[in-house]
Amino acid sequence: MYKMPPLNALRAFEASARHLSLAKAAQELNVSPGAVSHQIRALEALLGIELFERRVRAIALTPAAKMLYPGVQNGFLQIQQAVARLRQAANERVLVVSTPPGLTAKWLAARLYRFASEHPEIEVRISSSLANANFTSDGVDVAVRNLAARPADDPGLLIERLVEVSLVPVCSPRLDEQRGTPRTAEALARMPLIHDDSLAARAKMPTWSDWFSAAGLPSIDVSRGLHFNSSDHALDAAGEGAGVLLAHDLLAYDDLRTGRLIIPVARPISSNRAYYVVCPRHRSTVPQVRAFRDWIKQEVAALDWAPIRGKTMPAKPQDLATKS
Repeated sequence: MYKMPPLNALRAFEASARHLSLAKAAQELNVSPGAVSHQIRALEALLGIELFERRVRAIALTPAAKMLYPGVQNGFLQIQQAVARLRQAANERVLVVSTPPGLTAKWLAARLYRFASEHPEIEVRISSSLANANFTSDGVDVAVRNLAARPADDPGLLIERLVEVSLVPVCSPRLDEQRGTPRTAEALARMPLIHDDSLAARAKMPTWSDWFSAAGLPSIDVSRGLHFNSSDHALDAAGEGAGVLLAHDLLAYDDLRTGRLIIPVARPISSNRAYYVVCPRHRSTVPQVRAFRDWIKQEVAALDWAPIRGKTMPAKPQDLATKS
């Protein structure tokens, strides 16, 4: 059996034969032309044949090299294809999901274990940012986005509504021990206010000023109170009894369900926005993307608002429009 030539020598030969230039082969392989020449001479010595005709400013294949080159080129091509298939298989196990930080912290993270249990073959990577991910350059497969209730159509994207977003006043039951729980808008106006500024500028979300105006109190001073640029931090402050927060109903859902937060005044206000699951249309049927789309829609559909609604609200939050 013939001894297999070193791969480095074969690589130098293949590149030189393809370019018909030692200099270009060296540039491709990131070595010096002298190193390429050394590898080729070693290969020629091992095979006992000449592979190139050395001319003044060029090289040409010998008849032996013309016989060897197709097999070597095909061998490296098969190696490249095998590595590409391996990388593709690894990528098919990874799902990169872009989500707003507040949604991740207060709702999604506590549920992802169920997706992992149902799809152990998929490796989920969460990328949280208030900015919308770029599906072309950010390596994101699917996103959950807070968009206008009627987002602009994009032929390149599949945009599926998950749930409308309403804003509700929430506070800790512990606030009752300190100040008494406010049961009317007038009473709430005397409480410490907490502000979630995370989407205020970009999304034009309603603020405390809008809520009090809808409640018939347009002159309330809402400049006071704590301000946060993160929804989860604002909710945590409310949960510790720091004041009353005008919160996204979905983000407050788990804290409301467990009783860490309550809705003191049953007056939701519409945000005219909703959460959507978004992905490139041409990638929507990729197994891991489709699995996540189906799963998150099922999770939202399974939310039980009845215990919360029965205690504090006359109707499901996302079904209520702004009241005046």
